[in-house]
Amino acid sequence: MIPAYQELAIRIRDAVPDIESTMQRALLAWPQAQCVSEGFNVYVDSVALNLHSFYSGIERLFELIARHVDEDVPTSPTWHRQLLQQMAVERPEIRPAVISQDNAQALDEFRRCRHLVRNAYAMELTPAKMTGLTNTLTHVWSRLHAEFLAFADFLEDLAQIDQSE
Repeated sequence: MIPAYQELAIRIRDAVPDIESTMQRALLAWPQAQCVSEGFNVYVDSVALNLHSFYSGIERLFELIARHVDEDVPTSPTWHRQLLQQMAVERPEIRPAVISQDNAQALDEFRRCRHLVRNAYAMELTPAKMTGLTNTLTHVWSRLHAEFLAFADFLEDLAQIDQSE
């Protein structure tokens, strides 16, 4: 089972640049949305789609961690929220918390935004909400990026221990 930790660490490290790319695309489109009166919705849609992809990429990593490390993936109707909360909690004798409680709170807003986009409620993405998300995006990603890399280091350390035994 431990060699799978090395593979998971590699997957986390490989996903980080893709997640960052979606963040950059959202940040690139948002100033355009604020400056253009005609075609405003096109830019808002672009930002919304990239925020959707940003959170979806993060959630895919959370699912992999839940499946391969925790061996416990939530299945209830509120599994998206439960998965996010699960990643912010230490699992004694299994793993440390993957993300901080602060990041879990911040990411919950992105989860909600993704839900709106996914369920065709894009018209409910108001400029104020989009401004709030884009204003926090860089800060949240900076912390989350460090947390993902630290967790990948943790997994690699576990894989090394297994190989030395």
